[in-house]
Amino acid sequence: MSGTERIIIEGIGVVGGFGCGISDLSRALTEAASSPGTFDLSTGSGTVRIPAFQADVSRLGEFIPVRTLRRIDRFSRLGLLGGHLALADAGLPEAERSRLGIIIASGYGATGITYAFLKSFINDGDICASPTYFANSVHNSAAAHISIQLGAMGPSLTVTHFHLSVPSALATARLWLAEGRVQRVLFGAVDELSELIGYVRYRTRDASPAAPMTPLRTERETSIPGEGAAFLLLAREGASRGGYCTLDASATGGPPIPGGPFPGPGLLVLGADGCRESGRRYASVAKNTRVACYTPLYGSMPAGPAFDLAAAALILKGGRVFPSPGSVFLDFPATVPAGGDPVGADRIACLTLAGDEVYGLTTLGKFPGTTGECAMEERIPAGVGRVDSQ
Repeated sequence: MSGTERIIIEGIGVVGGFGCGISDLSRALTEAASSPGTFDLSTGSGTVRIPAFQADVSRLGEFIPVRTLRRIDRFSRLGLLGGHLALADAGLPEAERSRLGIIIASGYGATGITYAFLKSFINDGDICASPTYFANSVHNSAAAHISIQLGAMGPSLTVTHFHLSVPSALATARLWLAEGRVQRVLFGAVDELSELIGYVRYRTRDASPAAPMTPLRTERETSIPGEGAAFLLLAREGASRGGYCTLDASATGGPPIPGGPFPGPGLLVLGADGCRESGRRYASVAKNTRVACYTPLYGSMPAGPAFDLAAAALILKGGRVFPSPGSVFLDFPATVPAGGDPVGADRIACLTLAGDEVYGLTTLGKFPGTTGECAMEERIPAGVGRVDSQ
């Protein structure tokens, strides 16, 4: 790939608390509404019900026979569904998957199956511990499942960098494409709400079901745990079949943040997720900036920045900003555009803050071929459709 050849986001596949597919995400963004469900958690004092954004993976049966899924864990199912939806949205036929690389970003990995394996190891000993649990607990197992089911012949990789997993993994995706190692990269971020993650959040954060998630209000904790998968099909411009926008840059590091304090008519999509301690840092960075925040639609999780990227791609394609849920509670000096306002620039920056002095910043640019209309339905290519379960 030449130094000036751009990277295009060809397709998007998402599943989360808002629903499944780009049409459900577009609807949630337009209406600025997505209600959390509840997650039943076993504790020493009995079952506790906490609010949570949970994903429904039932649509995976459209792509993979049910009997094939019996030995595949929930974390991998989330990834499989997001990956299939992204390829379907891009209309990529099977014949063009020979040089497709797979990169998955995850903050915590497959915690549900990993701790199920540890439990079987403790209860049954090393000889009788579940081999199925063990196979699915391997860090790269979800990427392997996706590669096998899609027939992708390129390399596969899983990147874990907690809340910076998404920008870190995107840097690797850009490197693969720049080197010509692959023609396309199916990049995805996956996190599941396992019993372990739910318990940790219950013990460390306010889990009041009465509190709405208001990330632009910094004086109190309002985060609600979420789970899901957000996948982007990335291609070199010369091989691209068209798409949403360009992926211009992705970086992580310490201060100062490149481009800060972000003045001008552009838009900064914040990864603020209702956590009080990080909310104050977002408020400091976003001072006097045009900001948007969509985390109340899918919840608090390390994979959240990938959903931010999906929202930003839809904004660039449609040319209009979506309303930010909970912005009425804004308590720091930034401008939150109303729904339907123009983007104001050809680029959008997505910012993630982790820890006291660390950031992740990804920049998307307007694709010259966009028509100004958001995609609302997945485009199903020839040869990709419902698979009858036997």
